[in-house]
Amino acid sequence: MTTAPWRDPALPAAARVDDLLSRMTLEEKTAQLYGVWVGAATDGDGVAPHQHDMSVDHSDEEWAELITRGLGQLTRSFGTAPVDPALGAQALARAQRRIAEAGRFGIPAVAHEECLAGFTAWRATAYPVPLAWGAAWDPPLVEEMARRIGADLRSVGVHQGLAPVLDVVRDPRWGRVEETIGEDPYLVGTIGTAYVRGLESAGVVATLKHFAGYASSAGARNLAPVRAGVREFADVTLPPFEMAVREGGARSVMAAYNETDGVPASADPELLTRLLREEWGFTGTVVADYFGIAFLQTLHRVAGTPAEAAHAALAAGIDVELPTVKCYGQPLLDAVRAGQVPEELVDRAARRVLLQKCDLGLLDEDWAPEPTGPVALDSTGNRILARRLAEESVVLLDNPDGLLPLAPDTRIAVVGPRAADALAMLGCYSFPSHVLTHHPGVPTGIEIPTVLDALRTELPDAKVTFAQGCDVTDPDTAGFEEAVARTAEADVCVAVLGDRAGLFGRGTSGEGCDASDLGLPGVQGELLDALVATGVPVVLVLLTGRPYALGRWQGRLGAVVQAFFPGEEGGPAVAGVLSGRVNPSGRLPVSVPREPGGQPWTYLQPPLGLAGEVSNLDPTPLYSFGHGRSYTAFAWEDVSGDGAEIGTDGAYDLSVTVRNTGDREGAEVVQLYLHDPVASVTRPDVRLVGYQRVALSPGQAARVTFRFHTDLSAFTDRSGRRVVEPGALELRLAASSTDVRHTARLTLTGPVRAAGTDRRLRCETEVAGVE
Repeated sequence: MTTAPWRDPALPAAARVDDLLSRMTLEEKTAQLYGVWVGAATDGDGVAPHQHDMSVDHSDEEWAELITRGLGQLTRSFGTAPVDPALGAQALARAQRRIAEAGRFGIPAVAHEECLAGFTAWRATAYPVPLAWGAAWDPPLVEEMARRIGADLRSVGVHQGLAPVLDVVRDPRWGRVEETIGEDPYLVGTIGTAYVRGLESAGVVATLKHFAGYASSAGARNLAPVRAGVREFADVTLPPFEMAVREGGARSVMAAYNETDGVPASADPELLTRLLREEWGFTGTVVADYFGIAFLQTLHRVAGTPAEAAHAALAAGIDVELPTVKCYGQPLLDAVRAGQVPEELVDRAARRVLLQKCDLGLLDEDWAPEPTGPVALDSTGNRILARRLAEESVVLLDNPDGLLPLAPDTRIAVVGPRAADALAMLGCYSFPSHVLTHHPGVPTGIEIPTVLDALRTELPDAKVTFAQGCDVTDPDTAGFEEAVARTAEADVCVAVLGDRAGLFGRGTSGEGCDASDLGLPGVQGELLDALVATGVPVVLVLLTGRPYALGRWQGRLGAVVQAFFPGEEGGPAVAGVLSGRVNPSGRLPVSVPREPGGQPWTYLQPPLGLAGEVSNLDPTPLYSFGHGRSYTAFAWEDVSGDGAEIGTDGAYDLSVTVRNTGDREGAEVVQLYLHDPVASVTRPDVRLVGYQRVALSPGQAARVTFRFHTDLSAFTDRSGRRVVEPGALELRLAASSTDVRHTARLTLTGPVRAAGTDRRLRCETEVAGVE
């Protein structure tokens, strides 16, 4: 028997794919360029925007005919409805066998799923949301989480994960802030790249989204136009994606919904081809965000027909239409045959898709879709890791009088709409919040302790009472009376307030759940006022997907604890911080505003973005980016150097000894910021260029060295070049963007230097023990 060259694993992938393409008809090539969403809702109440407009409910006969040409992708076999994971894996394997047997070449589809905060599947581990990853400032831990998520995906036959989100927060009113890692491109890039490495190490294709500019929407409205300038786009929006491509090895990128300065990302060859492929060297696949190609006709109106939308997207560089076939099917076929779309564009995209399938082993003769071992998507190991990440992500914002940790035998009134609700722990893309709301009566499938339950377990000798007080959004205040009564009887009140994750207005946080201002949702602020008025010390615990303005209660609260949707183990993590079992070590990935208005604002502001005498609005945050307190104390000692002269292509080491001077183990996050006093264009007053999390026992010390290279000072100049300019710089060792512990002044000498794609993207660090 002679094996066709494309089946021969000994040949280079390019040779195999070229041979295969030469044998395929136009119909077979285009079939590799779209997915099919079998079982997607078409009743107008789906999980994606305009799903009811765009979805096609294929009959079994239509499905059988469709797959005779082959199929590029299968969309969310597990993430559309509650499916037992073991049975789902068998069903997916049967579907893959059917696809392979129906086509001439026996090529299966790439199966993709959402995995933003864990595999979005029934009975799979619900990890903390990405904003909590940012709060942990711990890339190795995030990488391990992603590796576990990838292993779970592969165990049931999934090849591609639609994560991570690398959008940088520009306006915290945006509903999808919970899906982001934070408001700083360096933090987003380093942690997002760690996630990519973890997922890819498990053999799963990581998909970077949303490329690019999606989080910069005007007015923080989902899918609103982006009006970012060239330099903001280059220096804030793009760096995390570049790092994840160049250092993380991401094999897929998702084109964003938005348009920037009138050009939709899905029809932008400058973004998807010149920058991504030609400049950054990306060789993977570009996939459409769900229905994003059809939106070129229906929402953006830069195409008059589905065929024109297909042409624009293909020409720009989108290889795969998701979630289901709309434009890349018959409209594209007809347009190619009519000479309106060059067949070379189809060939280019099909080649990329098939190269990836070859890389995944889907072109090999010994390919088999059946799972090889037991399916367990919420293992003990997963839960242990979810607990650790949740614990590291909890941020102690304030504890002015040492009210926390709580005494073990105290009387505690637990109050608030988030205290006894398991869904308070979960973000919009968790399976229970994303899908199970459409399936009432189906159990969550995973154990999710609430803060109330966890606190009772954590402090068994305490007298704990509970009153809900109010709903998250309902204006009814009838429950205030009971909440105040329970508080008046207690030694301390723990007020658990925050968000309810949802989709398209069905929650206060999540996709399509944008906020008009940053006041606490509903009447929760009024409830907090009533609790504070009792005179009983109040510990505010926030379970949210974004930061909320807290200036109204400054100086009136006993303590403030922030957790960003901390996942299925979030209840015990928060309770552990309240009891003192956990020493809080989280640091803010986003600033916490003082006032609910005056937005948008992040800490990355040039001089005119800071407080000044020309406006009555003061944007200074209540708690700065990078802020977080601990139950122990750290001394920063023996800082090396203050003043050096280096070339514009030089490097400088800056070291500090951090010592735990308290009586318990804790972790400090040492942060390095750059201040550029004078530049040819305005620059952020400070921006993060390095950080290191350091865990220390009582009395223990560590020497932290940052190896700063001048590449990290590069920015985009007036001509659009990324350059390093000579002149003065300041490196600031800090515990937050405003809590500076030491400043090292540098002078860069020599000519202006272009910093290209070979520049250093991160500040390497070294940690050494100190006797």
